[in-house]
Parts: sequence; C-alpha cells; structure tokens
Amino acid sequence: MRGNNRRIRIAFVMALLVLTIAFGTSGPNRPGSSIGEGSCKAILEWVDFLMINGITYHYNDEGTVPVDADQLGEQVGVITYMLNNHACTDHVTKNGDAAFLPIGTAVYEWKGYKPEFRVVAGNKVYQVNRNPNASMMGDLLDIEGKTARVSLESGIDGSPIGDFRPEASEEFIRELLPLAYVGFDAVYEKAKHESGVFLRIHLTDGTSFRMVYYPQANGFTAGAFGTEALRQLIMTQRAAIKAAAGL
Repeated sequence: MRGNNRRIRIAFVMALLVLTIAFGTSGPNRPGSSIGEGSCKAILEWVDFLMINGITYHYNDEGTVPVDADQLGEQVGVITYMLNNHACTDHVTKNGDAAFLPIGTAVYEWKGYKPEFRVVAGNKVYQVNRNPNASMMGDLLDIEGKTARVSLESGIDGSPIGDFRPEASEEFIRELLPLAYVGFDAVYEKAKHESGVFLRIHLTDGTSFRMVYYPQANGFTAGAFGTEALRQLIMTQRAAIKAAAGL
C-alpha cells in the first residue's frame, strides 16, 4: 500500500531510511534528519519529506543546490502539518504533510521539470520518492533528454569511482524509462538481503541523484525491475569501471 494509505509506523520509518540510501537523501546522521518526541512517547527519526497531490517527495540534499527565485514556477501546494515534534507512530501521511517544513511553506514547480518529479519548498529541492499515479519509470522520473551521464559510486562511502561510457549511459536511460513502475516495496521484498550497486544519474543542469540497483533481484530501489539487457549493461560497465580504478 502506498503513500497516503500507509501508516507511518517505526517499521515504515526504517523502510524510508533504506530509500534514503537509494536516492542520496537524508539519513540517520545527515543534516536533514532529526529526532523528535513532542507529546509522543516514541522517539522517531524522520526523513526530510513532503507530500502533495498524493506524491511523496524526499529532499535531495546531495545532488542539488539552493534554487533561485527566478527558477520557481507555479505554486502547486502548501504545507499544512509538520511531523517533527508533533506526529507519533500512528500518524497517517496526507497531502500537505512535511517532516521539517513549517506550516504555511509554499511548494513550487521547479522550472524545467515536471512537478511530479521535482518541486521546491523552503529553497530546497524535493524529488519524487513514491507516485501512485506512475505506471512507468518515465512517469516517475522526468529525465528523458536531460541526462548527461551515469556513474558508479562506492557502496561503502558513496564516493565516485567512474563513469559509464557515453553510449552506455544513453542505453541505460533508454532501457530504464519504459520499465513498469511497481514501487519500492515490491523490489525490497526480493532485494532486502542483497548488497546493491550504487549508481548516480547526472542531469544536464548539473544536478544528480542516486539510484541503487540489486543484480540478483534485477531491481531498482526507485521501484522497477530491469530487463536482462539492462542487467548485463550495468554489470559490464561496473566491472570495466572497477577494473580501470584498480578495484
């Protein structure tokens, strides 16, 4: 069950932290995280997220920069509830919720991207994490014609190792976007005991985001299962990059 139909229990918070690794967003010891008690007896740790129009977004704190006012598009929502220090484990996520953004914070389109992919709030870029209306990865990720390259990162510390060949980066995007979007939960069920391959998608505007791929499950934490051709492409490029780096 996705988004607004899910209760944020502690187990769900842990699942969100797994997603944090996948997209390079806030985690347990990152600037966007906070522990809040308020009137709630449980100690909760929230990922920096917001929800509008049924879509859940996570703050992309590694791959983007603060947005200038002239880059803002139309207002698409407003924050009506801040979870940190207010919500407890039985809170049901709804439109207008945010982990850390104050009530009244406006949510805007970011010019150049569909609002289903990225929005701006509090001068920060939030990128889609779950979209119940998406049927393909191309619906989830507005990156067609906007990708500069794909790179491999260390699964230990996230440091860059090397880039896919230009033609391999193009093929990766062509293979990725038509994949059926099944959501994170379906992939997690098959990949939860597997170590992932850390990839980073670099866009032409200089921003980027992380995507974790699980070879045995042939799944992406963004919420899709790959084709055999895509598996071969990723693993071939990974082997070549690691060999060139002496790993």
